Amino acid sequence: MSAQIIEILSAEEIRRTITRLASQVIEKSGDLSQLVLLGIYTRGAPLAKLIANQIEMLEQIKVPVGAIDITFWRDDLDRIATRTPAKTEIPFDITGKTLVLVDDVIYKGRTIRAALNAVHEYGRPQVIRFLVLVDRGHRELPIHPDFTGKHLPTAAEEKVKVYLDEIDGKDAVELIK
Repeated sequence: MSAQIIEILSAEEIRRTITRLASQVIEKSGDLSQLVLLGIYTRGAPLAKLIANQIEMLEQIKVPVGAIDITFWRDDLDRIATRTPAKTEIPFDITGKTLVLVDDVIYKGRTIRAALNAVHEYGRPQVIRFLVLVDRGHRELPIHPDFTGKHLPTAAEEKVKVYLDEIDGKDAVELIK
């Protein structure tokens, strides 16, 4: 039996979702001069740039953006596919800042747990918030995003695939059954 692929968000819906998420970050962050975004590799990094660009369009303030690889902080390396770590790029001080971690999909919560551990190797933010494009449920850890683009209840055997133009040549979110 072949997999059934259902488009959940089109490129236009992703664009609208980015605008809404950026507006929510602006509203909740207060002093935008203290705001920094940190995308979790792989798709969280370009997503963080999209959010920062939208904030700049809305508020005329450039928000610093970095990217973090959390490979060495994962507790499930024996269960996930082998991957080559990316280079963490945090070209600013995160100490005392409002840091928004950005990722494409939250599932069990292990990626964000690793990201929280990794962040503290680089400084101590005043507050850490979490933004995700898709929340598919099934948490194993008590972690909940502060900003969510789409809640998508899934079965454990289903997969959610996010495509971003910068990496994949198209923008879409698909559910694979």
